[in-house]
Amino acid sequence: MSKRRGFDIDFPGNADGVYTGAKPAEAPEPARPEGRRGPMAAAISENADALRQRAEAERAIREENDRLAHEHVRLKRAGLITDLIPLDAIRIEKLTRDRGPGADPDIGELKDSIQAIGLSNPIQVEPSGDGYELVQGFRRLRAYRELYAETGDEAFAKIPAGLIATGAALEQLYRRMVDENLVRRDISFAEMAVLALRYADDPGTSAEDLSSAIDVLFASAGRQKRSYIRHFGSLIEQVGDALQHPQAISRNLGLDLNKRLASEEGFEARLRAALEGLGEVSPDYEAAVLQDLLKAAPKAPKPRAGSARNAAAKTTLRCTVPAGTVRCAARDGKVELQMERDFSSIDRHRLEAAVTAFMAALDD
Repeated sequence: MSKRRGFDIDFPGNADGVYTGAKPAEAPEPARPEGRRGPMAAAISENADALRQRAEAERAIREENDRLAHEHVRLKRAGLITDLIPLDAIRIEKLTRDRGPGADPDIGELKDSIQAIGLSNPIQVEPSGDGYELVQGFRRLRAYRELYAETGDEAFAKIPAGLIATGAALEQLYRRMVDENLVRRDISFAEMAVLALRYADDPGTSAEDLSSAIDVLFASAGRQKRSYIRHFGSLIEQVGDALQHPQAISRNLGLDLNKRLASEEGFEARLRAALEGLGEVSPDYEAAVLQDLLKAAPKAPKPRAGSARNAAAKTTLRCTVPAGTVRCAARDGKVELQMERDFSSIDRHRLEAAVTAFMAALDD
């Protein structure tokens, strides 16, 4: 049997035989794959991302809503927001209309046009409480109401209307109505005068009298046109209750009537007598009666003592004042003052005070 040969292995150690060599290397912990998170961390991160995206979406929606709200207000103030408004939701109480309450001979043409092509120009209304107040479009609204009553067609139960912003000053609403109607060919001076008189009487306006009401309402009209309206206002104030169809009085006829009323004593009584007892007459017939009255010669005033002697006596002079040059002509029973100025535009109380001061100065 053969002997095994042994080998001596020399292990490093100390005197006690304890091994002091290098320890065997420990196996490293397995590394977690880079970027990998646990399920909880992933859920929290995804939720945070979703909340951030939702907050950004909500912010964008709020900004868009604010922009749309401002745009809506801008369009509403400009009267560019249009809706279909039920007829029974529209009132005509806030503004005095410049249309007379009588029959409108041209309303049939407007109704035919609406039935054929619809309403091309919406009315203007102002939201008020649970309804709307009419600002512009009295005839259009009237045509729709008549069409609905005549046909029962639901297409005429609502009318296209532009919505204007609530809270506009009363004067601005009147101006909207008046300026639209100034371009009408058929609006009469009497209708404009009646509107000015009612505007002056409205406690919600700043107008003190007819003249100031005309200056406010018809600021877009020319000076001469405002003067005509004042003459018609004076005519309506004095004899409007005796007239059935003042809107049918032409410009020249109205001016002549007002002139005779101002210059001829007793003319008002004759006018009222001529119209009294006529019964219901047409506009043309009433205008013819007034024309005939104007053709009648005015009654000659009774001569006064000494008038024959002083009939030819006349004093004329020119006087320069801050407003310009005044031409004065004085004769028996009459003084005339002429200058480039519309005296009808002056407040009647100021005129009365001026005439009183003038006469007092003559008597001093």
